[in-house]
Amino acid sequence: MQALYVYVIAGAVLAGFVQGLSGFAFGLVAMSVWAWTLEPQLAAVLSLFGALTGQVIAAVTVRRAFDRHVLWPFVLGGLVGVPFGVWLLPHLDLVLFKVCLGVLLVLWCPAMLMSQHLPKVTFGGRIADGIAGCIGGAMAGIGGFSGTIPTLWCTLRGFQRDTQRAVIQNFNLSMLLVAFAIHLASGSIGRSMVPLLGLVALAVAVLLGARLYIGISEAAFRKLVLGLLTASGVAMLASGVPALLQRG
Repeated sequence: MQALYVYVIAGAVLAGFVQGLSGFAFGLVAMSVWAWTLEPQLAAVLSLFGALTGQVIAAVTVRRAFDRHVLWPFVLGGLVGVPFGVWLLPHLDLVLFKVCLGVLLVLWCPAMLMSQHLPKVTFGGRIADGIAGCIGGAMAGIGGFSGTIPTLWCTLRGFQRDTQRAVIQNFNLSMLLVAFAIHLASGSIGRSMVPLLGLVALAVAVLLGARLYIGISEAAFRKLVLGLLTASGVAMLASGVPALLQRG
C-alpha cells in the first residue's frame, strides 16, 4: 500500500507541474504513469480529480479573460459528451485501457507537434467547435482528458495563445466539475479512494508551473512534453497489443 501511495504522488506531482505550464494534459501525463499498474476505474477517478484540482489552482493563479461567444459551443457540446464517457469507463479493462490510451497518445501528440505547420481550419463554425467540445467532454468522463481534442482543435483554428488558454482553462474546469459530480453521484467513488484523492490534491507543483508560464519557451516545452508522451504511448502499445492479441 505504501508503494501505491508513492506511485500516486509521483504521477500527480509530475502531471500537476505540466498542467501548470500548459493549462492542460494532467490526465495524459498522470495516466502515462498510473495506467501501468492501477485499475482503469481508480486511475480515471484519480486523474479526473487531479485535473480538476489543478484547474482550480491554475484558474486562481493564472487568470485569463474569455469570450463567452467563443466558449459556449465547446461547453454545450461537452455537456452532451460527459455522461457517455462516464458510462463507457466501467467497460474498459486494464489491457484495453492501456491500448486505447496508447493509441490516443501516439496519434494526438505528433498531431500537436505538427499542428503549427498545418493549414488553419476555417470551416464548421460553432457546430465544429461543439463537436470538439463533445469529444472533450466524453474524454473528461473517461479519465480527465477534457482538453486533449479541444486544444488540438483550437490550435488548428489559429487561436492566439492567450485566447486558447482561456478557452481550454474554462472548458476544462466546467467539464471536470460535471464529470466528477456524475462519478460521485453514481457511487463510483468509494471511501477507500479518499486517501488517494487527498494525495493527488497535493500536486501543488501546478503553482510553480503556472508561475513559469510567461517565461518558459513554449516551443521547447511543447516538444519535450509531447515527445515524452508519444514515447509513453508507444511503450503502452508495445505492452498492451500483444496481450490483447493473445486473448483473441
